[in-house]
Amino acid sequence: MADLGRIDGKTKLIGFLAKPAGHSKSPAIHNAAFRKLNLNYAFMAFEVGNEQLADAITGIRALNIQGFSVSMPNKIDILPLLDGLSPAAELIGAVNTVVNHNGQLIGYNTDGIGYMHSLAAAGVNYKGKKMTILGAGGAATAITIQAALEGVAEISIFNREDQFFPNALRNAEIINKKMKDTNCIARVYPLEDLARLKEEITTSQILTNATDVGMKHLEGQSLLPDPSWLHPSQIVTDIIYFPDRTKLLEQAIAIGCKTINGLGMLLWQGAEQFRIWTGQEMPIEDVKQQIFATANN
Repeated sequence: MADLGRIDGKTKLIGFLAKPAGHSKSPAIHNAAFRKLNLNYAFMAFEVGNEQLADAITGIRALNIQGFSVSMPNKIDILPLLDGLSPAAELIGAVNTVVNHNGQLIGYNTDGIGYMHSLAAAGVNYKGKKMTILGAGGAATAITIQAALEGVAEISIFNREDQFFPNALRNAEIINKKMKDTNCIARVYPLEDLARLKEEITTSQILTNATDVGMKHLEGQSLLPDPSWLHPSQIVTDIIYFPDRTKLLEQAIAIGCKTINGLGMLLWQGAEQFRIWTGQEMPIEDVKQQIFATANN
């Protein structure tokens, strides 16, 4: 919760644009960091979906807001509304962070960095390993590209044959053709192909759900048809942090797998956002206490 007593005429506003937005832990995390470092910033969440996004960006420009975080369903649709992209955001084709540089709105993507750092912080050695990732939206794309950059050897991408399937094909093409120096191999399969899904999961060391299946109206659901496809030596991760234990993670825990939810990714991608907005390093240890204290609130 923001410290209203600190807000004055010089306070810089950082926003969060998502739908839904009320569940977000980002305001608590960033406001705690601002207080710790005595920075005159405030972070607020706004319920904004695709249909309101253009109007919201117009308002942000008019109010000269310092920057904002972008979450589902806006990470891709926001691209044509910005003035420029960082090299990584351009490669990924999705944005989760925007900063106002003298009236120019520049987009960045910290999702993949946050996800990979959360694995490392949990003691996961992912270099040279095989990952199966479910999804090809904004967050999934960032994770896929960053995983290849950081040494994952093989990535199997699954997505339904819907509007995001071309994203999956694009991600694989970027890794296989534009990122050859990473020596990572990416392959794409339709999620409907259960035989292939089983084969890729059973031969992977890491399984990642990067879709919204497991939250909101899809809470209690999982894209894993049969938990017996898992084995105890696997790492099973979910980018969802509300609820903190999705149906997929429950399935994995029952098998004996090490599981990681989206809280770590939220923390570390937020640390990179904080640096972009303020030019300072987030006080990680203090923020960790805040994020885990509010995890079940």
